[in-house]
Amino acid sequence: MTVRQADMPASDADRRVLEAVRQQQGLETLDQAAEFVLRRHLRKGIGRMGTPRGPRPVGRR
Repeated sequence: MTVRQADMPASDADRRVLEAVRQQQGLETLDQAAEFVLRRHLRKGIGRMGTPRGPRPVGRR
């Protein structure tokens, strides 16, 4: 398996958010915080894929 890595410049706002995540989660580096945020976002997104969209019936069946 090949792992690809992309370096993206982070803005000051991004760094502040990642620093807050790093401290909250007890991580050592901003890279670890970025990975944590990415994995969490992916898990939540995949979880939403199983949820049907559109109108739902209201009341008793």
